[in-house]
Amino acid sequence: MKVQLTGVPETLLWTLYHRAAEARREDAILHDPKAVELVDVIDYPFAKFGDGSLAQWQALRVLAFDYAVRRFVDEHPGGTVVALGEGLETQFWRVDDGRVRWLTVDLPETLEVRRALLPDDPPRRRSVARSALDLSWMDEVPDGDPVLVTAQGLLMYLRPPEVRDLIAACADRFPGGRMLFDTMPRALARRSREGRVRSGDYTAPAWHWAMNAGEYPKIATASPRIAAVRSLPYPAGRGLFRFAPWSHLVPLVRDMRLTIVEVDFALGREPI
Repeated sequence: MKVQLTGVPETLLWTLYHRAAEARREDAILHDPKAVELVDVIDYPFAKFGDGSLAQWQALRVLAFDYAVRRFVDEHPGGTVVALGEGLETQFWRVDDGRVRWLTVDLPETLEVRRALLPDDPPRRRSVARSALDLSWMDEVPDGDPVLVTAQGLLMYLRPPEVRDLIAACADRFPGGRMLFDTMPRALARRSREGRVRSGDYTAPAWHWAMNAGEYPKIATASPRIAAVRSLPYPAGRGLFRFAPWSHLVPLVRDMRLTIVEVDFALGREPI
C-alpha cells in the first residue's frame, strides 16, 4: 500500500519505522510484530529516516507508555483507553487483555491510512476522525467508564494554551480517570523550530509545547481537578541504555529526552 503523508501526519511513519527496526533485532527490547508487518506492506521510502540508530531510545519510550497502560488495564478490567493522535501506533496489540475498550482519535487523513492498514474491530476497538482539540470525541466514551487518555507524541505539536485546555477538559469530563503523555525538552523544541532536528534525510516538524524534566509539577495548575502528577521512569535497555531508568538524574541527558507524565484526575464533578 502506497502512503503519502507530509507535515505532522508523516511523523507516524517515523515512529513506526523505529519501532519496527527495534522489533526486528534478535535481542529486541520491544516485541511489536504488527509494526514489522506494517513496514513490510507500506510502500514508502523508509530509508529517508536514517539507519535506525534512534530505534532503542524510541522503543524505551514506547515501553514506558505500555507499562503504564497495562497497569491501568490491570486495575480497571473492561475500562476504556482513548488514544489521541495514535497514527500507526500498534499499542493495542501489545497490551490487550481481551477486555479493554479502545478508542482511536485522529485527523481524517491519518485515520484513513490507519483504517486501511488496521481496520476497526467493534465493539472493543473503534476510531473517530477528529482533531484531539474537537472535544466532541468525548461523547464517544460511555459515562461512568474508567478512562485513560493517552497522547503519545502529540502534545508537542500543539500550542501551550491548547495543551492546557485539553488537559483541563479531560480532567473535568473523566473524574477518577487518568491521562498519559510525553513532553519535549525546551532545547530540543527550540531546535525543531529552527529546522535543526533531523533523522537521516528527514527534518522533524516544529514542536511548540515543551517542558523540561523538572517542570512537570506545573501541569497540576491546568485544573483544580488534577489530583496527582508524576514522571514515569524509562525501562532499562541494552548497553548504555541499561542506565535509562536513571536518565532523569543526569542533567545533560535529562534535558535531551522526553519526559513521560501520568496525571490522575479527582473523583466527582462537584465544584472544587
